[in-house]
Amino acid sequence: MLRLRGSTLARILSFSAASPIPFPLHRLLSAVAPAVSPNPSFAVEEYLVDTCGLTRAQALKASAKISRIKSPTKPDAVLAFLAGLGLSSAHVSALVAKDPLFLCAGVERILAPNVVGLTGLGLSHTEIARLASLAPTCFRCKSIVSNLPYCLSLFGSYENLLLVIKHDSSILRCSLEKVVKPNVAFLQECGLGDCDTPKLWIAAPRLLCTNPERVRAMVACAEGLGVPRGSVMFRHALHAVAFLSKEKIAIQVEHLKNTFRWSDSEVGIAVCKFPNILRRSKDNLQSRSEFLISEAGLEPAYIAHRPAMLSYSLEGRLRPRYYVLKFLKENGLLDHDRDYYSAVAFIEKVFVEKFICPHKEAAPHLSQDYEAACRGEMRTRFRFA
Repeated sequence: MLRLRGSTLARILSFSAASPIPFPLHRLLSAVAPAVSPNPSFAVEEYLVDTCGLTRAQALKASAKISRIKSPTKPDAVLAFLAGLGLSSAHVSALVAKDPLFLCAGVERILAPNVVGLTGLGLSHTEIARLASLAPTCFRCKSIVSNLPYCLSLFGSYENLLLVIKHDSSILRCSLEKVVKPNVAFLQECGLGDCDTPKLWIAAPRLLCTNPERVRAMVACAEGLGVPRGSVMFRHALHAVAFLSKEKIAIQVEHLKNTFRWSDSEVGIAVCKFPNILRRSKDNLQSRSEFLISEAGLEPAYIAHRPAMLSYSLEGRLRPRYYVLKFLKENGLLDHDRDYYSAVAFIEKVFVEKFICPHKEAAPHLSQDYEAACRGEMRTRFRFA
């Protein structure tokens, strides 16, 4: 029955998208979701397991949100609608688990008209199906059709939009005129250029849907870190402080000072150069401090002026490359003044070309030892011969 309903709805949607005249959806959709009386024996949890494919735990959690459903009529129609869009059983199960209230959405009143509207904007049924799967809550809102054109222009492409809504789809139902557009205009006034804004939107989509007054407070906080509007790092600073309270920022700054033995001025330099350090976990920072200061012997001031190194993998980059440089210097194969940060900043291909390949004859095991170190198989010392 579900397969039959799905194929029926697929023909309806296909015809309605191509039809140049108003299409009587209500007459055909009635065939997909015939009206029936409430079924007193209908059990929501069992329906979610047997028909929607949810696990028992998922069904127990979801059933509390849709306990008002008293018959399979409306959820059957919704499942038929999703099948008509081409969603697999696995995708339908994931959608229902994510948004159980989707089963309560009106096919004739909201879902089918949304498909017609999105098709009119140029989206294929495959693209619409992906949208429904990623943002089911928004898909059952009429605003998705009116918001989509602006969102596409804002993010630059449909693929970029999908990247955003994987993390936060609220922009598809947020007020454009009262919230989104004022935020975009203000942040552009702050010096965010055409290249910066899509990156910020993708990294922090919630920013666009936040109360404009709060966004202004975030900008002030970013400036308070010493990163001026219009600077190269302003976008990163704004992303770093977004949704962090002043108290949390102060706690993180104090932790940085203690962990890396930085003075007030040094922690200020580090934050200005690498604002995302404010979002690093305590364990992440502690492990890097122990290696860079205690083992590699770097001065706190050296790290403060090159804080980007704290973003690199400890086991996959910082530690293995340190041991390569140490090995080369100890065996007279490298100038002892060679800067550590310049070596760890290189991409992998360039590092290998500059520090591994030239020493194949003098140190035939270096490449093998370095690869082992990158896998976490760190030997006490690299082999010379």
